[in-house]
Amino acid sequence: MPARSSAPWRHVTGAGRRVEINPWLPRAPCSVRACLPEEAVAAGRARRAARLCATLLVLLAALPAFLVMGAAPRLWRARTVQAAARLLLRALGVRVEVVGPVEAVREAAGVLVVANHVSLLDPVVMLAALPCRLLAKREVRRWPLIGALGAACGALFIDRERLSTLPAAVGLIRDALLAGEVVTAFPEGTTSCGREVGTFRPAVFQAAIDAGAAVCPAVLRYYEGESPSSRGSWVGEDSVTGSVARVAGTRRLRAEVRLTALLRPAAPDRGPCGRAALARAAEERVRTGLD
Repeated sequence: MPARSSAPWRHVTGAGRRVEINPWLPRAPCSVRACLPEEAVAAGRARRAARLCATLLVLLAALPAFLVMGAAPRLWRARTVQAAARLLLRALGVRVEVVGPVEAVREAAGVLVVANHVSLLDPVVMLAALPCRLLAKREVRRWPLIGALGAACGALFIDRERLSTLPAAVGLIRDALLAGEVVTAFPEGTTSCGREVGTFRPAVFQAAIDAGAAVCPAVLRYYEGESPSSRGSWVGEDSVTGSVARVAGTRRLRAEVRLTALLRPAAPDRGPCGRAALARAAEERVRTGLD
């Protein structure tokens, strides 16, 4: 963790503008060397190449399809994105298993799903598990192909580094929840190898309180066969291409999404104490699920 200063936000000037930088943004203590062992069953070179080619083909085919379905009904779009996410994971050789009250989440009028953050695959896994909109950092919007796909899928892009944008970001999430949508967020703010859970940042929970929406804590775990695996993790100095190649080179990789019972604030407290209490309760649910 970066050292805390007397002022949580500092200002820096760059590219002709003055911006606010939050030095408290979390950093996972994990590294590739320390946390990512060799795969239990490695895929051969031909299988790896086939998986990577298939993944690229799915991405290239999905983008124009997503861009032209903007006028389609919301539920139809969500299910199309869900099917595409499952196809993408299948191309990479990853199987998804969903456990828990899926129907309760689908039938609720707006739900904030919060999960631990392990892998670059996590957003795709959540899209495959549930028709939902993802909360993503603004930088992802600029990633080649992935950013365009995220926007076409309805992702909500927020700026995590500027305090002045926080009310607008909370309002964006609140409006989606009020519209009856499922929004998925990773409130740790960083990835880890999946062995532990970091602190859940409370800001996103304010949107659920303001919308009167339920929160569904979700536990994300990866397995090679029946054994827990950290091969899908994105940690430390890891690159995007390195992480994707490692996934493609691992056989029998499975992602499990374990949804827990819907959670609501114990009292209608709309202030800092209310969102902090809700964040702690959700974090404890996820932490318990990993034990």
